[in-house]
Amino acid sequence: MARTLITGASGGLGKALAAHLYAQGWELALATRAPEALKEQAASWGAVLIHADVSTPEGAQHAVTEASGADGPPHALAHCAGSRLIKPLHRTNTAAYRDCLAANLDSAFFTLQAWVAELRRAGGEGAAVLVSSTVARAGVPNHEAVAAAKAAVEGLARSAAATYARDGIRINAVAPGLLRGPATEPMFRSPEAERSIAEQYPLGRYGTPADAAAAMAWLLSEEAGWITGQVLAVDGGFADLRTPGGRTR
Repeated sequence: MARTLITGASGGLGKALAAHLYAQGWELALATRAPEALKEQAASWGAVLIHADVSTPEGAQHAVTEASGADGPPHALAHCAGSRLIKPLHRTNTAAYRDCLAANLDSAFFTLQAWVAELRRAGGEGAAVLVSSTVARAGVPNHEAVAAAKAAVEGLARSAAATYARDGIRINAVAPGLLRGPATEPMFRSPEAERSIAEQYPLGRYGTPADAAAAMAWLLSEEAGWITGQVLAVDGGFADLRTPGGRTR
């Protein structure tokens, strides 16, 4: 049975991916800074629940170690840990900027570093998927810090994919648009706000954690076995398409 380590597992995307992979028969190891929030679901999935802050080298190593079994580290890594920061450059203080980098870039770097090292030590092959954002691909106002962090995550994925391709380790990323979930629910405060958000996307709707989870699960699967070093946009066409308002009739 394939096993995966999911970081940021108590967030909307992490939980959606865990549910998706569990339904496909995967064995789960779930790392989070808030294990109590995931305790019941983890038990129902038969998952290993890990309390870890993966934005530090020690926390990332702890997560990978706890996720490992007698046969070595998990074959797959899904790094869903991260945070959002919506503030313009001139209103972003140093502490907020550093926190944003730690939550998004440091966590990806240290987790991938620990997982690759253990996988290579065990002589195994594997697949990892990181999470970028559409704001790293398309200029969106008031997202400077998180856009910079997520753009760096994309660079990390591509470079690491090149470095470890000969070891049979695939590394990709997804770049979602806005996903409606617990962290973003305040943005949908009224029917007008919801409609305005949906109209920003060429497909006429905003995303859900399940949309991104399905793409991540595919990238981790053998069906994507010849894909590495890629960043898959899961954004309803936001970053690359420009369409006239309203649906074509």
